[in-house]
Amino acid sequence: MGYRNAVRYLTVAAVGAAFLPIGAYAKVSAEEAAKLGNELSQVGANPKGNADGTIPELTGAANFSDEQKNLTPEELEAIRERIVAFAEENPDLNLITNLDDLKKAAEMEPDLNNLVTQIGVENLNPRMTITKSNYKEHADKLTEGHKKLFELYDSYEMIVYPTVRTAYYPDEIYEATKANATSTTLEGTDDISGHKLGFPFPIPKSGAEVIWNHKLKFRGSTARRYNDQAVVDADGSHEITQVIEDVGFEYANLAKGEERDNEIIAYFLQETIAPPRVAGQFTLVHEIFGKDTSGRNAWIFNPGLGRVNRAPDVGYDNPSIGSDGLQFNDQVNMFNGALDRYTWKLLGKREMYIPYSSYLMNNPVAKYADMVGKGHMNQKMARYELHRVWVVEATLRDGTRHQFGRRVFYVDEDSWGIVAVDNYDARGELWRFQEGHVLTAPFVPTTTTAPEVIYDLKSGRYFVTAMSNEGKVTDWKIEYRDGYFSPSALKRRARGR
Repeated sequence: MGYRNAVRYLTVAAVGAAFLPIGAYAKVSAEEAAKLGNELSQVGANPKGNADGTIPELTGAANFSDEQKNLTPEELEAIRERIVAFAEENPDLNLITNLDDLKKAAEMEPDLNNLVTQIGVENLNPRMTITKSNYKEHADKLTEGHKKLFELYDSYEMIVYPTVRTAYYPDEIYEATKANATSTTLEGTDDISGHKLGFPFPIPKSGAEVIWNHKLKFRGSTARRYNDQAVVDADGSHEITQVIEDVGFEYANLAKGEERDNEIIAYFLQETIAPPRVAGQFTLVHEIFGKDTSGRNAWIFNPGLGRVNRAPDVGYDNPSIGSDGLQFNDQVNMFNGALDRYTWKLLGKREMYIPYSSYLMNNPVAKYADMVGKGHMNQKMARYELHRVWVVEATLRDGTRHQFGRRVFYVDEDSWGIVAVDNYDARGELWRFQEGHVLTAPFVPTTTTAPEVIYDLKSGRYFVTAMSNEGKVTDWKIEYRDGYFSPSALKRRARGR
């Protein structure tokens, strides 16, 4: 088990252009669906590399050993302890940002060498570094948000590594996805039908279909995530918010089988632990299907009020708890909730530099003070790779409201996960930029983004969520009793505080 390999696992341990009018989008033909697992990957990506070899073939599960695929949360905790102990015993090695020291660590401890041999030593050597002085040479492969960060900060950089396409999912998801291709339809933005378990639209024909793939991606059946968050001010000072998030995934749930509730996407219960001024708050969400809904039912317990209340405003551009207004509710997990306030346009697919294989960013040796700083994250810890992404533009509909007038989403073709979002204000000015650091967790298996960062490009402040470096690993084996996610259970829990 390699030092960087262990870091790699601990992160999750830390889950033609067309407008979308009122009409329905039809399922694809059997002939098109037959491309899945052949010309296309099992979830619809191009499995081949690009012409110049800078994007390789999709390798997915082949990147990981059986040992890695079968790791338990307890084993990940043990790995974390070994990594931290090794760092303490070797204080002369910089195991946070120095690649040479990281390689040396792997040589010193053979049991910690697995990652080096797993993805190849050549993939640990940066291809290049993009800086303020040369970013315009790579502008066609950068989001607008990345370009703006280069303009704002002389210290901002993107270290680009060889691309490794590690994303993969369980066979059951592949089988269901292929069936969905010929059965799933979408009317308007939110009236989806004919889908079951897998990705609903592996061969998308509209922008909304791409976003639904993100919303319904397999993330495991359950999870308890210990989520540390940081509100970072313009001078680099920061405050940590700690929350515990219990999630029961209902739609893409392999454990329940036919007992899944087809009206529910997921159950979500968040408890705020720190800081003291917001500690003790609970938010319960039932993420639901339905064209005439906001995409969820929600309840909140506020210790100051002492009771559980329905919360109609847990969605859209209402601020999420603990973010100091830097994150809207529909930015959690890069995007969530109803699509109805926007018109969605599929702009096609592009090759772009995005955060990927972000295991160093989740290094348990790193403290949060090592990771956050003035203006931006510690870019020495970030790994960027060239990948193909779907690009989707969302424009606010007339007669609706949201603080973002336009949004541009970049969606990884291999995983269907949103990896970056350019968010514009009502005047059309770029306002906030979201960036999700992607990695594959073979023990689930899924891909996730950890951490996720939201930069306010006007104020210089930013918000970081899904950190676990100083916290606990996610428990993706947890089982919740029946009724755990009910409002009545929340009331009993709140009374027992």
